[in-house]
Amino acid sequence: MSESKAPVEVVRQRDFRTPVGRARGLGSGKTGTSHFWWQRVTAVALVPLVAWFIGTLVSLAGADLATVQTVIARPFNAIAFALFAIAMFWHAKLGLQVIIEDYIHQRALEVSLQLLVTFACAAGALASLYAIARIALLG
Repeated sequence: MSESKAPVEVVRQRDFRTPVGRARGLGSGKTGTSHFWWQRVTAVALVPLVAWFIGTLVSLAGADLATVQTVIARPFNAIAFALFAIAMFWHAKLGLQVIIEDYIHQRALEVSLQLLVTFACAAGALASLYAIARIALLG
């Protein structure tokens, strides 16, 4: 008695790389999904933070310096300002990174711009956090 076996099917993974990518042996950098999600997380976090920020600015319209310092020095407001600054600069860095990767095709210029954006966003976030801390802690 002979047993008939089904032919072995070769399971192939789909290769979504471009022909140039296959020829060069380049694959995924494995960071696209993480980058996508962090950009969405910062966007969602910014929705209530921007609403709070605009509300705070409108409530301070016409206020004197002492009143503004008092409002910023409140713990909730200082924390919210810090979260706003961190989320805003991180979101800006992620968005600019995508733009540079998509539209700059000279490698040296791309790397230079990525470094510039990273340093500028880090400097902006640190300066904002320093100003918030100085107002909140030193009055």
